[in-house]
Amino acid sequence: MRAARPGADEFAPYYARYIDLVPDGDIVETLAVQWIGTRDLLARASADQELHRYAPGKWSLVESVAHVVDAERVFTHRALWFARGGQEALPSMDQDAWTPASNAEGRPLAKHLVEWQAVRGGLVALLEGLPSDAWGAAGTASGAQVTVRALAWIIAGHELHHRRLWRDAYGVGAE
Repeated sequence: MRAARPGADEFAPYYARYIDLVPDGDIVETLAVQWIGTRDLLARASADQELHRYAPGKWSLVESVAHVVDAERVFTHRALWFARGGQEALPSMDQDAWTPASNAEGRPLAKHLVEWQAVRGGLVALLEGLPSDAWGAAGTASGAQVTVRALAWIIAGHELHHRRLWRDAYGVGAE
């Protein structure tokens, strides 16, 4: 049941904030399609917006995009690990350490979008090929139990969360 919304027992409570943003439906289709809207929104960012920080201490737009790409890679790895039967607990991702290390501001937003397209394509291909029983496979990541299904929904919701920030806080797409 890859399309089924994950139950609250399939993820840490923190992630409900992302999963709740995702509309019901086939999560693989959602991931394949929603990225197009996000890409189109970000493609409208001006050169000045790419390095814009909406508040002191916040990431620039390109750092924020790099963070989402990194997080998607990590969540995808977790999904692969658990779907293939990996039993070892997986570590947390320290976004505050990773984002500065990404050299995001050394590359234009267009390059980040090309990278993200490749990452998303790999995710969708992985999920399309999963046997039905793999969707319920679970393991420990960041100290909490999570299923493969929940990871797919978390990825979609994390993107939507940041899409809202890019629009509302960064002003991307504002007319």
